[in-house]
Parts: sequence; C-alpha cells; structure tokens
Amino acid sequence: MTLVIIGDALLTLLIIHFVPYTEIDFETYIIQAKKVQDGQRDYSLIYGPSGPLVYPAGHVAIHRILAFILNATSFRTIQYIYGALYITSLTISCMLYHRAKSIPNWVILLLPLSKRLHSIYVLRLFNDCWSTTLALGAVYLFSFVGNELLACFLFSFALSVKMNIFLYMPGLLVVFLKSLGVIESLVHVVIILLLQVWLGMPFIMAHPKSYFTNAFDLSRQFLYKWTVNWRFIPEDVFLSRRFALTLLMGHLSVLVLFAFRKWFQNDGGLLATVRRGFIKPFQRASWDLPTGDEIITILFTSNLIGVTFARSLHYQFYSWYAQQLPLLLWRTKYPLPIKLALLLGVEYSWNVFPSTNTSSYILNASHILIIGGLWFGYPTGTRRKKVSFKDNIHEVEDNTDVPFSELD
Repeated sequence: MTLVIIGDALLTLLIIHFVPYTEIDFETYIIQAKKVQDGQRDYSLIYGPSGPLVYPAGHVAIHRILAFILNATSFRTIQYIYGALYITSLTISCMLYHRAKSIPNWVILLLPLSKRLHSIYVLRLFNDCWSTTLALGAVYLFSFVGNELLACFLFSFALSVKMNIFLYMPGLLVVFLKSLGVIESLVHVVIILLLQVWLGMPFIMAHPKSYFTNAFDLSRQFLYKWTVNWRFIPEDVFLSRRFALTLLMGHLSVLVLFAFRKWFQNDGGLLATVRRGFIKPFQRASWDLPTGDEIITILFTSNLIGVTFARSLHYQFYSWYAQQLPLLLWRTKYPLPIKLALLLGVEYSWNVFPSTNTSSYILNASHILIIGGLWFGYPTGTRRKKVSFKDNIHEVEDNTDVPFSELD
C-alpha cells in the first residue's frame, strides 16, 4: 500500500509539472470567495466568469483560504495542495479497502490508474475533490464503533462543500438504524443539519432565502452539452420534468428494493427492524452490530445508485465514486475478467470527450451491471462482527448465504 501511494504521489507530481492546466471553474471559485471576503452575503449577487455561486458555505470557506494562499504564493502551490488532496483521498481509499477485508492486495494497484481522476484533481481543481475526500474520511470513521459523532461532523462538512454527498444519506440512515437505534439516529441527523446551519450562518442571517435557494437548489438544470451519462437521450427529453421524475422514481425504487430485500435481510427484514427500533428506540435495531465492511459496502452502494440515476453527470463527477468501484466490484460474484471489463468500461466512458451515444450506453450498462452484481453478490459485505479501534473481536468470513441463526 505504501509503495502504491508513494508511486502515485510521484506520478501526480510529474503530471502537475508536465501537463498543462485547463481553467474551467477554479477562477470562478476564487472570484466568488473574494466577493464574500469583501463583505457580500447575498448569494444571488455573487457571480464569477462561469456563473453564480451555487455551492454551500463550506465551499466558500475552503476557497477563501485558497484565495489567500494564491495571493501570497503562486498558482503552482494551489496545484500542490490539490495533489496532496488527491493523495489523501487515495490513502483513505486504501485504508477503506484494508478495513473492508476480503479484497486481494493487488486490487489497490487499480486505484492510481485513472487518467480522468488525476485530471479532475490537479489539472482542473474542481470542488468535488474536497467533498469526495471529506466523505471518504467520514465513511472510514463510520466503519468503527464509537466514532459516529466525529464522522457526522466530517460528513456534514463534506455536504457543505457540495450537495452530491446527499447520495450517501439513504445508506447512512440504514447504518444509523442498524448501529444506533431510532433516538440516536435522529440525534445524529440533527447534528448533521445543525452544522450546515452553523456553517451557513453568515449568509442565513443576512439573506436566508437567497442562501438556501442557491446553495441547495435541487431543481437546478444541467446543460445538455456537458452530460456524460445521457447523451443518447434527445435534448428536449433530457430537459423535461418527466425525465427528471422518472429518474427520481427509479432512484427511490432501487433504494427501496435494497432496503427491503438486501440491507436488512440478516435482521429479519426492514419492517421487522424498524418495528424493533420503535419498540426500543434507545437500542440499536439490528440483531448484531454491522461490520466495517457492511457499513462501507452499504454507503458506497447508496452512492453508486444515486450516481446511476443522476439527472446528469459532468466530467468532474467521476471523482464521486471512481475510487470506490474496485471495492464494489469485489462485492459481486463476477469472474475477474468481467470485473476488470466493467472497470475499464466506466473509465473509458469518462475519458471520451465530448461524450457519445456509445460512451453513454457503456457507462449506464456498466453501472447497471455493477448494481446487479451487488444484488446477487454481497450487498452487505463479507464480514460479521463490527470492531472498534480498541477491540480485537474475531471477524467471521462470510462467503455463503448462511443465516445468523446457523452461526455459532
């Protein structure tokens, strides 16, 4: 693992020095941050070359710091910071793979191979890099007993950078119910929401409507010319409300299916688990504490389902899940050539610019096959008992469908 990280750090350094940077949104981020620094608190009046400010307060806080660094040093320093951020995301991903277990060590070698991911981090400087890295850190903390509070703070900070972190929320609610119970689950959700309010307070106190309608605009439409996943859909259909509602219904339907048939199958089913949760709201609703592997797999699956049904995917959105794909593929029962082919198909699709009908077909087919593989594979991971940092509880390998009642 260490050699992989060092090797990728050197590769990233070479990319920074020898591959030209392409400006897309970073200049806008900095100009908007400077306007906030100058005292502007009305989101509707904060613009940059590529458009208005449409990200929550955590995004602004990060780029105010970056604007200060840029003013004091050079642009190359900013690229180094993003390079360090990329290596941080890689390191956390390696830790998650180690935590999940049952994945061959060589699979980690697949993580540094994405051309598009390196570009997103150090040649484009998108804010997705911050939200993704923070979210990965939160997932790692969630996978251990007793770290839910700290993980909630990190998760909420990730959400305050970009709304795509909402895609983890269905899986996180499943994890909360399993490991915390109803009351503690509600407390932790409130903590996540309160941190959002605290971070956005300067804007909420001044112009609350402007802040919430711009920073958390769920109805915002994306430009057809940038879509990676729906190029084969006619533009009028792509922009229609009916298409958006269809995707939303598909998203919710798949989540409900996983909740009813997979994520709670070892706890007697979703309804039985919820019933236990409300009968004893101060106790966890699951029969057994979920393992780190189970938590990671559920959260990553929730994210992938959301990505699959996204109304549009732009090129920087690949960072949302690129480092999670090998782990999810190793939670399927596909033979190795199929796993690698699916990984290659996804990477190919994200590297075709502009996207084509074929690349969009391949991307959607790959997503669907991975989700299908999880459905028929190991949707809750392959480990049994959850352990804390201080525990040394033996974890039981589970590559069968043996129910809990038959385990010692």
